[in-house]
Amino acid sequence: MKHQIRKLNFWVVLGFDLLLLIAAHLLAYVIRFEGAMPQEQWANFFAVLSFLIPAKLALFHLCGLYRGMWRYTSLADLLNILKACAIAGCITMGGILLVNRFEGFSRAVFVLDALLTFLFIAGFRISLRLSYQHAFGLPFLQKESGVRQYRKRLLIIGAGDAAEKVMREINDNKVLPYMVAGFLDDRAAKIGQQIHGIPVLGPIADLSEYVFKTKAQEVLIAIPSASRDQMQRIVELCRTCEIPFKTLPGLGELISDKVSIKTIRDVSYKDLLGRPSVRLELAQIGEILAGKMVLVTGAGGSIGSELCRQIIRFKPSSLILMDASEENLYRIEMELCHEYGFSNYVAVLGKVQDKALLEALFAHYRPTVVFHAAAYKHVPMVEGNPWEGVYNNIFASKRVMEVSARYGVERFILISTDKAVRPTNVMGATKRMTEIIMQGFCKQIRDSGAGTKFMAVRFGNVLGSSGSVIPLLRRQIEMGGPVTVTHPDMTRYFMAIEEASQLILQAATMGEGGEIFILEMGTPVRIGQMARDLIRLCGKEPDTEIEIKYIGLRPGEKMYEELITEGEGIVVTGHEKIMVLRGNGVCLEDLHGALGTLKYLASTHDAEGIKAELGKIIPEYKAYASVSVLPRERGLG
Repeated sequence: MKHQIRKLNFWVVLGFDLLLLIAAHLLAYVIRFEGAMPQEQWANFFAVLSFLIPAKLALFHLCGLYRGMWRYTSLADLLNILKACAIAGCITMGGILLVNRFEGFSRAVFVLDALLTFLFIAGFRISLRLSYQHAFGLPFLQKESGVRQYRKRLLIIGAGDAAEKVMREINDNKVLPYMVAGFLDDRAAKIGQQIHGIPVLGPIADLSEYVFKTKAQEVLIAIPSASRDQMQRIVELCRTCEIPFKTLPGLGELISDKVSIKTIRDVSYKDLLGRPSVRLELAQIGEILAGKMVLVTGAGGSIGSELCRQIIRFKPSSLILMDASEENLYRIEMELCHEYGFSNYVAVLGKVQDKALLEALFAHYRPTVVFHAAAYKHVPMVEGNPWEGVYNNIFASKRVMEVSARYGVERFILISTDKAVRPTNVMGATKRMTEIIMQGFCKQIRDSGAGTKFMAVRFGNVLGSSGSVIPLLRRQIEMGGPVTVTHPDMTRYFMAIEEASQLILQAATMGEGGEIFILEMGTPVRIGQMARDLIRLCGKEPDTEIEIKYIGLRPGEKMYEELITEGEGIVVTGHEKIMVLRGNGVCLEDLHGALGTLKYLASTHDAEGIKAELGKIIPEYKAYASVSVLPRERGLG
């Protein structure tokens, strides 16, 4: 309050409130006695006014009416005014009733006084807000610091809560270069109604007609919960109008559930994917993460970095970020520190293959939960350098599991891939081998009676990851084509990085040891169709403006991916997007000989030998002919 009384605005508003309260009380008498106020009532008027006005002003202060910013007067402020007026009326009437039982006073006067006070004070506050909103004159032009800024006419698709919040922010923030020309919505009950004075014009199907009628210069899709089919239909309609269009992000990205004009962005392929938001059991996730020491390997990668962003929501005691890439590690470190304000982290630059580093790390920090996301995942790259896939994906993962078990980690979550199912490439085979080793550790621990809960989470491609096809396609489109696609019938599963990371955390709460959790990936997407959609999103026409060129499968690639092998025995869980495979696991001693052979073959860079040995351990692995960057005829291996 002491800061408020120093401001001129406070005294101006207080003075107006004082005049309005006197006017309300006087008008109450005038209305009650039909304009001819009896002489004896003047004494009552002045007697009551002497304590009624101070009481009302004190209640206004207690209800926070002088602490808000009047230019942002909202429904909450109007409710506070109503509460203050009702309390003041009750106190006044109760006081008079106790003193003289209303002898000589009219009860109707005090009822009218409370109503008029609310109308006057609320009307004054609303007029203040309106005066701020329209202080700059014409809505088409805005003057800021002497510069006149042109404002685009914006047509908003959707007339729900998200659209209303966008409309409100455009009205409140005069810096934004937009004015809303109208809304479109398919719900018939909303057509003809208004949002903040702007009409809902008609159905979305008539977009081109209303773009012409309203002279709209840009379209905003304000339906964060739109399905894939809805978004594709809307995007196609926007494209035919030949004006820019943008969207609000999906609900899965808006963790705080706040929609803001600041989040407007271009429509991306993720919007066309149209996956519903994830249901998270926050209490269960909090039980395994809150106050715990959490280690994320591969923390600078696409999945690892998003896991870090999600984990810090649950307030771990500390987060250990481990990555072999200096650039990636620095980027996630700076993001957590400066964008999220999270400082309880340790950045460890090093490889998971480094046994001594792992020992020192676990001995010093004693992590409680480990998310093992570090791996080589690029199929053609690992196919050409299979020894690195063996070192990093198999032996480094085994080493992390060993130290996790030895230092009493509570939960170890292995990030796996759909390419581990009936693998046709070294990357998939090494990840399947890692799953087998993980289940071997579980069997060993189960036989001993206690220890770390090991589990794996298997899912398909994530949009925007380092090995994702989408960045490549976008770059090819920017360069004018051609866009290269392996085969017209090739399909892949896709999900957003945010969704994958959230489901990994959810799956981590369910494991009791040895499970391979399968994330529900929805409907597989044809890569050829994806390329066409991306070309259209970039404002081009496939086949005419941008050529699509089919180049054939690359080494180790499948025509389609699977999430389970026939006969694996999938089981549903309590979460609609997570399934589970439970296996008995193999004895680690039984793998000792095969692992020794693999290590030797990797050390001699014997690509053919590595594939042959992986085929013995994993019968379903169907290897392609060797494409090693170090052929055997050079004498290697």
